[in-house]
Amino acid sequence: MINIADNLKAIHQDIINASNNANRSSVAVSLLAVSKTKPVSLIQQAYDAGQRHFGENYVQETVEKVQQLAHLTDITWHFIGPIQSNKTRQIAENVDWAHSIDRIKTAKRLNEQRDSNIIPLNVCLQVNISGEESKSGAKISEVTELAEFINNCPNLALRGLMAIPAKGDDEVTKQSFIKMQTLFNQLQHQYPSVDTLSMGMSNDMTIAIDCGSTMIRVGTAIFGARE
Repeated sequence: MINIADNLKAIHQDIINASNNANRSSVAVSLLAVSKTKPVSLIQQAYDAGQRHFGENYVQETVEKVQQLAHLTDITWHFIGPIQSNKTRQIAENVDWAHSIDRIKTAKRLNEQRDSNIIPLNVCLQVNISGEESKSGAKISEVTELAEFINNCPNLALRGLMAIPAKGDDEVTKQSFIKMQTLFNQLQHQYPSVDTLSMGMSNDMTIAIDCGSTMIRVGTAIFGARE
């Protein structure tokens, strides 16, 4: 039997420990619970234990969960999966954050499809920091132009950067995170709205926090392995 409340307590303690070791305040690091493929009953348990931010990867599943849990008015939904052009409207209409913007075309569609009567959609630019051909994300050289475009979109709020580095040893991972931290610092100097560096998961969160991550994404350690 999964005890989600205990799992969340353990992860928050890990965040505190990693932040202390990095001489950072643990308050500066938030936890995004990755709830993809998990039933709403488990999300409800996490919510009851105090978790408010949830990340989803699949559009139809996201929409269904948003609708089923609409009564939880202070829940915050993050879409963290690849964004297909024919799915942008559903994302624009249903979530609070989109972490995987990697091209102007996608940002343009989200801006046009976000209702101007609600708060802007918070967005992070996904960066292909390791330069993997098989992985989504903007090239480092594309970040400046993409950020400027998003900053000029009235229905989008530029919040920061997201990355999933290539698998490797700790030193390889750390170098990728250091590159992300440098990009993030540059973006912060240009745009006051930028405050989020979304990087690090269960296996590399300590390194990510040491390199300035402000949001870690954890799924299995909270909800258990996928069935």
